[in-house]
Amino acid sequence: MVNIVIGLSSNERCREKIDFEHDGANGRVYLHKGDVRKLEFISDESIDLICTHPPYADIINYSEDIPEDLSLLKINDFLEEMKKVASESYRVLKKGKYCAVLMGDTRQKGCMIPMSFEVMRIFENSGFKLKELIIKEQHNCRATGYWKTNSIKYNFLLIAHEYLFVFKK
Repeated sequence: MVNIVIGLSSNERCREKIDFEHDGANGRVYLHKGDVRKLEFISDESIDLICTHPPYADIINYSEDIPEDLSLLKINDFLEEMKKVASESYRVLKKGKYCAVLMGDTRQKGCMIPMSFEVMRIFENSGFKLKELIIKEQHNCRATGYWKTNSIKYNFLLIAHEYLFVFKK
């Protein structure tokens, strides 16, 4: 088994995350610092499983000066770029295998923006079939105190979940 971890974050942080031992997990892990929208180094239909938790559009900035960082984009631009993510994911994934995408929603001017469902549709339009939709409850978020106070002050509910979309190719 070969695992490939791709991300814009530092290789040091990624190495921390993959530094573990587990019976039965005897594969090799390769780190590649790059962009999931450009996977030209991966052959067509060569991946068994994709798991991703993209940085959400303009919600939490993951960098300040990396122009390719999806977290720096406004929602419409983010969704446009997610089409490239879905397309490349579909290209590299083997037929009959799975792609899991963890996504949340956001608010603008007090109203919900169901960004996660937009991403779900983008993956479906790229050829994926939705196998499962899992709701992940949020616990102990960093900003919970800030948002809880503001939710009372400005009369809105907290976004307390994310969606895990499991797609099949």
